[in-house]
Amino acid sequence: MSPVREMVRRLSHQRWLAAAVKVLTPIDRVLLERTTGRASLTGVVGMPAVLLTTTGRRSGQPRSVALTFVRHDDGLVVVGSNFGQAHHPAWSVNLLAHPAATVAVRGAEWQVRARLFNDAEKAAVWPELLRLWPGYAAYQERSGRDLRVFLLTPGQPPSG
Repeated sequence: MSPVREMVRRLSHQRWLAAAVKVLTPIDRVLLERTTGRASLTGVVGMPAVLLTTTGRRSGQPRSVALTFVRHDDGLVVVGSNFGQAHHPAWSVNLLAHPAATVAVRGAEWQVRARLFNDAEKAAVWPELLRLWPGYAAYQERSGRDLRVFLLTPGQPPSG
């Protein structure tokens, strides 16, 4: 693990880092959009990044967000931490309404189907998620809510 990644992981529970990451996330989204998931600020510190594009539950319009992920079975696992805020992130509500989405990772774009993990599935993958980003534990405690954890299972690459 790189020294920068280790430092960021150790500071992940700090409120100020969550605030900084929240500000940097839109920049990461733009980088991921423009490079089809090949470049991101998250990647600079050695963490995997994905651009998730959901369908807005009310607007029906595409909505993209930059997230970290862990590989699990044949899919990607993402966490709706919202940096420890009391409400769930909009992308997680969108996935509950419309589970079909698209991800861009390392230059490839794929259609995925999202499924919310049940409590047992979440408990099984939670240690792996904390190894990726220990701040998830602090986010869950600060938020006062159960963080949503989704499995994004890939389908066929989109045509075009």
